[in-house]
Amino acid sequence: MILPSVVEAIGDTPLVELRRIRDALELEGRLLAKLDNLLPGYSKKDRAARAVIEEARASGALAGGQPVVELTSGNMGTGLAIVCGVLGHPFVAVMSEGNSPERARMMRSLGAEVVLVPQAEGSRPGEVSGRDLALVEEAAQRLTAERGAFRADQFRVPANPRAHETGTAPEIWEQSGGTVTAFCDFIGSGGTLGGTARFLGPKGVRCYGVDPDRADHPIQGGGYDMSDLPHLDGIDLAGRLTVSGEDARFHARLLARREGIFGGYSAGANLAAACRLLQGPEKGGTVAFVVCDSGLKYLSTDLWEGA
Repeated sequence: MILPSVVEAIGDTPLVELRRIRDALELEGRLLAKLDNLLPGYSKKDRAARAVIEEARASGALAGGQPVVELTSGNMGTGLAIVCGVLGHPFVAVMSEGNSPERARMMRSLGAEVVLVPQAEGSRPGEVSGRDLALVEEAAQRLTAERGAFRADQFRVPANPRAHETGTAPEIWEQSGGTVTAFCDFIGSGGTLGGTARFLGPKGVRCYGVDPDRADHPIQGGGYDMSDLPHLDGIDLAGRLTVSGEDARFHARLLARREGIFGGYSAGANLAAACRLLQGPEKGGTVAFVVCDSGLKYLSTDLWEGA
């Protein structure tokens, strides 16, 4: 089948059972990894980027050729750079200097304008805090007004969770033959967790949020200590687990070495949480999670240092 554009390649990623890790850690149950690191922009945010832009164009909220602005840790921005480039919209990514430089380089290579925002006083490179994100949000609001742009507001636009409610979740359910009993995901905008839970929850699947164990952490793309996450409004989570940066790093390396799946920090956090679930409340069940992005986006960080 020949696709009309790379945008049509967003979705339908493989679901892989991690038997080697299960056996190495002597877990009871099944671990299923959804490989969204294989999407065109190497992250699950491609799904939200496509949905946000296509729905905005269809509704008239985004006019032909109108610029698009969004704050990003790099993944949503990469997805938007791809979709906007194909559909003819200039894209401005607004990102904290604390994020890995690979992300900015990739977005620029895809035609985006990247505006880097200095971190808040006391912040450390590689660890983007809620204070850092607030500064990025201020810059994004200013640029949206200055450019007469459409704001692809991933933290609030309903198209974000809808992309996972209609895509990620049904794919997991169908690919697993309806055997999934639990799902977990690292919380950034809440779009993946919220959308997936809306589909899987009514089927009896218990859904868990994953958070870092402290405010200063290396798991880029989430854990901003934000209480206002509209995409999780009305979602009945079975619980929330905390994962340390060290645990996320260990499990990302385990995923690469045992299963040949090259994911980033958040994938490691998700795997760590899924393993803990099989050791506790979901023992004997089938836990699914998303490999959120590629390890290629972390080569300059300590994720692979000494690996």
